[in-house]
Order: sequence, then C-alpha cells, then structure tokens
Amino acid sequence: MKKISWRAVAAETKLLLIGIPVFLWTMIPIYHLFLFAISSKDSATSGRIWPKEPTLQNFAIVFKEQHHYLNHFWLQMWNSVLIAVTVGALTLFVATCAAFAISRLKVPGGRTVMNLALFTYFIPAAFLAVPMYKAMGNYGLLNNQWALILAMVTIASPYCIWVLKQASDKLPHELDEAARMDGATPLQLFRLVYLPLMVPSLVAVGTYALLLAWNEYLYAFLLLSDDKSTTLGVALGSFLSADDSPWELLMATGLIYALPPAAIYYAFKRYMVSGLTAGAVKS
Repeated sequence: MKKISWRAVAAETKLLLIGIPVFLWTMIPIYHLFLFAISSKDSATSGRIWPKEPTLQNFAIVFKEQHHYLNHFWLQMWNSVLIAVTVGALTLFVATCAAFAISRLKVPGGRTVMNLALFTYFIPAAFLAVPMYKAMGNYGLLNNQWALILAMVTIASPYCIWVLKQASDKLPHELDEAARMDGATPLQLFRLVYLPLMVPSLVAVGTYALLLAWNEYLYAFLLLSDDKSTTLGVALGSFLSADDSPWELLMATGLIYALPPAAIYYAFKRYMVSGLTAGAVKS
C-alpha cells in the first residue's frame, strides 16, 4: 500500500486554499454578468441568486437591434472583428520579418532597434493616447479605422518582435547553414525553414495582438467617433450615458462580445503557453 506523504498533502491543501478563493474571485463577476443577461428589466437588480423567471429575451433584443443603443450592433461587431484580425495579421507580418532579420540574418543594428522599440513600454500606453491622436489628425486619419489599426500595431509589435526573436534564437543555426549550402536564398530560408518551425510562436503572438486590439477601449474611443465605424467595445460605453441604463441589455451584449476572444484563447491556449514562454522546437 502506498504511503501517504503528508508533505504532498500539505502542499495540495495550500494550493486549494489559494486556488479556490482565486477561482471564486474570477467566476463571481462572470456569473453576475450571465445573471443580468438572463434577467428581465424589473428583476435584474433584485439581488436574487437566480432570477425568478429566466429569459433569453435580452439576447433576442440584441440580435434584432431592437434598442436605440443597439442600432448598429452587427456593424460594430463586424468592425471589432475586422480591426482585430487586421491588427493581428499586420503585427504578425511586421514582427515575423523583423525577428527573422535580427535573429537569422544578423542585420547590423537590429538588436539596437529592437531594444529601442522595447523602451517604448516604459511609457504607459494611456500617456501616448493624446500624441497618437494628434499624429493621426495630422495625417487625416481621425475617424478612420486605419488610425486604430496602425496605433494597435505600433503598441503590439515591440513585444511580439521580442518574443519571436527569443524563439528564433533557439532554432539550430545548422539548419540555416545546410539550407544555404543547398543554394537557398534568404527568402527561401524564411519560407521553407523559418516559418514552419516558428508556427507555435507565430500563433501565440498573432493571438496576443488580435486579443489586444479586440479589448482596446481608450484608443478606439479617441480615434473613432462615428457610431458606424467604432467598435462594439466602445459602443458598450454608451449604455452608461443615461440615468436609467438598460443593464440587462448591456450585460447580454457584453456576454456576446466576450465569447469570441474566449473561444480564440481556448482554441490556441497550448500555442499561447508554449509560444510565449518556450522556444519553437523541442530538444
């Protein structure tokens, strides 16, 4: 019979004592979000643990755009998807090319440029919002979705370049030498050797940039002022502009808005963990 290790039991007990409160602290707000979303207007703030008469009517109102705060729900959802996917794709392109040039081609001054880009994170992104607004205004991009896309690519790229560069450094340089001996050009080396081995890290940084753009509020609020061009995240803020806010519709819309990033994260979770922390190859 296997002996009980009291040290192991104590360690598991400590983990449970820490994990259970953290789990509850995380799940209770999500539960209240769901609770409001399935409650009627009169019972949304009743304080009950479960609504007396749960309803899906709030979701029907959102989907059919039957409230003046929801006049452009589907268009704003599409704006959010389009901006997030574009930011993810552009950031991935910029970061992949930069990391390849710095790590594999050893471009002179590449590491210095990367370090200077990382230094931008010493300034909080909120402090750069007004200068970014002024710059976009000078180029005539205000209230244009490209303003938000370019701003988010600028914010996401330094970190993504650093992550890809660290993962690229772990790839065996013998592969590059073998490919060059076979007559491979830098472009062929990039396409046939580098990209296939970097897939986990590429998925990780692409997902990171996409989720960063999806959850952005401040820059979207400043740079996009038209209801037809803004994202759904900013549109949710309009629910709070009235004294008698429809909380049940706000929570239903928020729950819908939270589902795509949650699905993306769980679909690529193993890539997020391995790509952001380890290299791209197994030893």
